[in-house]
Order: sequence, then C-alpha cells, then structure tokens
Amino acid sequence: MRFHFKTSYEHDIRLFPDWWTFSLYAALLVAMMVMPLLVDPFFLGEITNVLIWAIAGLGLMLLTGQTGQVSLGHSAFMALGCFTCVLLIENGLPFVAAFVLSGIITGVVGALIAIPALRLHGVYLAIATLALAILTEDIIVMLAPWTGGVNGKFAPEITILGYEINRWVAPASWYYLTLVTAVVVTLGYANLLRSPLGRAFAAIRDSEISAQAMGIDVARTKTIAFGLSCAITGLGGALMGLFAGAFNNETFSFLIAIQLLMVIVVGGLGFIHGAFLGAIVIGFLPTGLSMITDSFGRGVAIPGLEFAVFGVILILFVLFEPMGLYGRWLKFRFWLELFPFARRDMFRRQKSYLKTERVR
Repeated sequence: MRFHFKTSYEHDIRLFPDWWTFSLYAALLVAMMVMPLLVDPFFLGEITNVLIWAIAGLGLMLLTGQTGQVSLGHSAFMALGCFTCVLLIENGLPFVAAFVLSGIITGVVGALIAIPALRLHGVYLAIATLALAILTEDIIVMLAPWTGGVNGKFAPEITILGYEINRWVAPASWYYLTLVTAVVVTLGYANLLRSPLGRAFAAIRDSEISAQAMGIDVARTKTIAFGLSCAITGLGGALMGLFAGAFNNETFSFLIAIQLLMVIVVGGLGFIHGAFLGAIVIGFLPTGLSMITDSFGRGVAIPGLEFAVFGVILILFVLFEPMGLYGRWLKFRFWLELFPFARRDMFRRQKSYLKTERVR
C-alpha cells in the first residue's frame, strides 16, 4: 500500500498520483508501441479494432459515465463523423484536417440536437436518442447523393505527410494512427476531468438539483458534455468506417449503439480504464465465438449467437457488477490492501439517494 502525502491542491488534481503510476503507464505505452513487432497482422488488426471501440467508448463514457445522461443513439454520430470525414477528403482536404474537422462538425451538430433533447431525463432521453439511431439508417438512404445510399461509400486513400496509411499493405500504419488518436483522446479526457468543467459534469451526474444550487448552469453544461461526447464518438466512427474500407446505411445501425453502451457498462461506468476494458470484450468476443464455433466443425454458424452472448453479458454485469470490470479490479485491489482485515460485506451496495431527488 502506497500513501500519498498531499501538501497542496495541485497534488490532489495532478494527472499521475506518483512516479510509480507514471512509470506503469509509460511501460504500457512502450509495450503498445512495439506491439507490431510482437503479433501477426491478423491480431494487430484486432487490436486496432479494440482501440477504435475504445475511442468511441470514451465519447459515450463522457456523457453517460461522467455526466449521467443516458444515450442510445451515439451510432448516429459515429455515422455523421464517418461520412463527414470521407466527404471532406473527397473534396480535397488533407486527411488530418478532415479528420479533426469531422469531429468538430459532429460535436456542433450533437450540441444543437442536445438543446431540445436534454429537456428529457432518464429513460425518456434514452428513448429519444434511440429513435435518432433508428432514423439514421433512413436518413443515410435519403441523402444518397452525399452518402451513397444503400450502396454506401468506399474509404479513400489516406496519406499523412506523404506516407500512405493502408490497412492491407502496412497494417502497422493503421495501428499507429489509431494508437496516437487513442492516446490524445485519453489525455484530453483525463485533463478534462481535472478541470472545473469536468467537476461540473460529475456534480450534475450525482445531483442536478445540488449542482444548480452550487451555481452550475445545468442546461449549458449538459449541452457542452453532449457536444464533446459526440465529437469524440464522431472520431471513433470515422476511424471505424475508414478501417472497414466500405460502409453504408447498415454499418452504423442502432445495434452499434447497443454495443457502445455495452463497452462502458461492462468496462466500468465513469472510469477511463473502463472504456478500454469494455472495448477488449467487444473487440475480441466475436473472434473468440468464431473460434469456438469453428472447433465444432467447419460451416457451423448459429444465427444471432453474437448478440445473444452480448445481451447475456450485459444483463449479468447490470445485475451483479454495476461497476464493471474496472470496478471489480478496484474492489479486489482494495481487498488485498486490507487483507486480512477486510470485511465480507465491505462492498455491499447501499441504496441511497438525496431527498431532493424524489420529486424528479
């Protein structure tokens, strides 16, 4: 057990509690940098897919895990980020500029949609955003001159400083592009949590009435949270579509939104680590299921198996471990630190709420 002696407010909000923690993350980053030298191209592609899911999951985590606003429609903003990025590239904009601008445009559109949508609360907000996700497929078809409709679009060539980013010729290039994006988004997310805006997000999540009593503009803060969340998710959607190589109205169905929700619930709501742990489950579970079904013989396919397993896992986590995988790790680590003095009911869930919230 390590003790941190804090002598100032800066010590309480610093990014890394101590040098040991910093060294662990530095070692992890070094391991990720040399990953292309350690694994074959197939598994490198799977890891790239996991990083893409993690980026999109961080976007939804900012809204649901940090601000407490449930959204089931973020697949719509993934589609918006993807098609916007491709259209900008087709119109002659460099990839880096198009990629960043697609995230900004998605964030602005998300903030505009949030102005009326965030008047709703709880399950009503979830239903409204789910309706948006369902309508997205029809909107993509109706905007066929820009989106390609049912036929969709093919990913254009990506070049950065004259270097071609190609999944099939040089899979390591795509991996490094996704890794850099994930690191930048993660650092931005972590620094946002230390800022007054990030603490306002947490205050709204815990109690909107108490946050309003402290002088926080709830409507404005929730709109900013929705916009930033959509911007990050739009970046993840752009990477997902470009990585797939071809995409249409069915690529970003509302099932993607359900999988995105599963990323943050299984990984751990409110934790940056949770987005990555949940992305590992979402990214590798289909491959694992394919390997299991292939072991029973060639040609064996069970329709709907993947989503059935996803649903069972989501239900089990909601019922038995709402804090997700990272929450379970925190409990286990805390138990080890207190052993042999840890009590059996130490982590028993307590149902408590503010009396002021009863009127909601």
